[in-house]
Amino acid sequence: MKLATDIGGTFTDLVYLDEETGGIGTTKASSTPPNFAQGILDTIRKADLGADAVEHFVHGTTVVINALTEHKGAKTALITTRGFRDILAIGRANRPDLYNLRFTKQPAFVPREHRYEVEERLDYLGRVVTPLDEEGVRRTAERLEVAGIEAVGICFLHSYANSDHERRCAELLGELLPEVFISISSDITKEWREYERSNTVVLNAFVQPVASRYLDNLETALRELGIGSELHIMKSNGGTSTFDLSKAQPIHLIESGPVGGVIGARAFGEALGESNLITMDVGGTTAKTSLIDDGVVKFTTEYRIEKDPHTSGYPIKIPVVDIVEIGAGGGSIAWIDEAQTLKIGPRSAGAVPGPACYGQGGDRPTVTDANLILNRINGEYFLGGEMEVDVELSRSAYRPIAEHFGVSVEEAALGVIRLADANLVNAIKLVSVRRGYDPRDFSLVAFGGGGPMHAASLARELQIGKVIIPVTPGTFSALGMLMTEPMQDFIRTRVLANTPDAIPEVRAIYEAMREEARDRLIAARYSAERIAFQLYADMRYLGQEHTVRVPVAEIDSAQLAERFHKLHEQTYTFRLDSPTEFVNFHTTALVAQDPIDLSRYVPKAGARLEAKGRREVYFDGGWLDTAIYERESLPARERVAGPCIIEEPTTTTVVHPGMEAYLDEFGNIITETRKGA
Repeated sequence: MKLATDIGGTFTDLVYLDEETGGIGTTKASSTPPNFAQGILDTIRKADLGADAVEHFVHGTTVVINALTEHKGAKTALITTRGFRDILAIGRANRPDLYNLRFTKQPAFVPREHRYEVEERLDYLGRVVTPLDEEGVRRTAERLEVAGIEAVGICFLHSYANSDHERRCAELLGELLPEVFISISSDITKEWREYERSNTVVLNAFVQPVASRYLDNLETALRELGIGSELHIMKSNGGTSTFDLSKAQPIHLIESGPVGGVIGARAFGEALGESNLITMDVGGTTAKTSLIDDGVVKFTTEYRIEKDPHTSGYPIKIPVVDIVEIGAGGGSIAWIDEAQTLKIGPRSAGAVPGPACYGQGGDRPTVTDANLILNRINGEYFLGGEMEVDVELSRSAYRPIAEHFGVSVEEAALGVIRLADANLVNAIKLVSVRRGYDPRDFSLVAFGGGGPMHAASLARELQIGKVIIPVTPGTFSALGMLMTEPMQDFIRTRVLANTPDAIPEVRAIYEAMREEARDRLIAARYSAERIAFQLYADMRYLGQEHTVRVPVAEIDSAQLAERFHKLHEQTYTFRLDSPTEFVNFHTTALVAQDPIDLSRYVPKAGARLEAKGRREVYFDGGWLDTAIYERESLPARERVAGPCIIEEPTTTTVVHPGMEAYLDEFGNIITETRKGA
């Protein structure tokens, strides 16, 4: 049995694939902050699984992102090259909005009194200018002990080119302070940019004790439950890693949960012959969207947390699947700002107290409450009937908004849904139009508890021809985790002109990176025969500051230059007749897994089309008599016309007037605009 768990802000999801029967099973339980591991155990017990049958376990967690956004980590120090103590405070000069007079510079994660300097210096090629002052490191260790420091990040100037000084400093600190967690920047990234590297290693150190305790406790609980298989955890780059590796570099788990859905969408798209996809995952707290171009998942090393119109955020220099995340989940709260304008999020009702309809003390209007008021959600079938909700509590929560704008409660709820849709459309444009892609060339894959409810409206607004609601949409991110492979990224900065004379050195760099990757994965007990590599290069025009990432199929100067020109034109709408150069070399090492045959796990379809009932549902035109279908009762390939509602235990698919839906051969719901509509 293959099993995956995913912790969300509201629910914890579990998906399992039974290799013997070809069955697929899912379950949900409320998330259990701050002891999130309890929610995982609850789902496993609720599913009544035989733990000894689990041969593969993978987990997605929010523990790292939660610790960072809540600033609840270890007491952390930074050790850096003399003269660079204030790198975290200086940061970058860029501002999110040049004309925003309310811009504020966020404080560094490590206060100045806990930032220490030691004597050492390397040049940009990694050559020693000033040897490491080992006695200075020992004196610093004494100060760290007096200050009660729990974790240390080490980032020396140009250590991406030579890590010897960082490693020796860490070795000395480890001998003198054995209880302190120590992170070095060159272990996390060998990519240049001093401020970003310093911030990344500080954040890794900040969450390392929290993540280590979490993973240790979870592993103990899973072993006691009887699960004996290797335990994997989802990484932000779209791959997986072992618990042990992740304890050393927990910063790679910052988007651990959301990327599972992107990887799952790519796998389903491959089975369907759909290589251009936009994903939309609407959960309880946030909505996340990403783009897959020609079967390739996009990723970035320009990731930031806490970035908004008023702050630049904190950069994290690691490969992360390119996901745009906004506060527009089912639990997002609708409110009226100082200008008397309706807003949604980023504040969320979360799992506790939850939306008003939960009856757990929440009285703020949420997106879930709006859908319940409009009858798009069946109050008697919430979470398959396991959870009772009260529409009257939702209506009470929405009355202040309705009275403020002088409209009915239903119109207020519809206004919130429209605003949520508008926010989701803007998020999709950020990963498509703003990146040089036309959404009309893509299909939309919608999942999460709220994705299928909003997908049809988004597709209509963006003129996307096809919407795919995959199997188990409410737990799809967990399902996607079962389709991932162990993956490790290696990035090295080396500025070289893209000329035929430089190609031998380029080949040598890639070969050295492959060797390092192979050794690292073999040490983690992965089979050498299953290791494969994907190569990329960050390239730019001579004289430019920033780069474009170019896939490297063949190490040839002319071919790489032409591929760069095309990608640069797609991204920035122009190309130059100028020389090109390499900046960063990127090797992704993957450990091939036995592929999952999705056709084995197709849920059973119904024998004939039959609505399970009808009810009045509020659409843009008002209340409409609407047919209600159960997903598992839909026959394959038989189209149902909108307006209709397709229900299942973990979500609801809304099919608007003028649209139609059908079940494909893999059990996905396909929604399209009806011909002639």
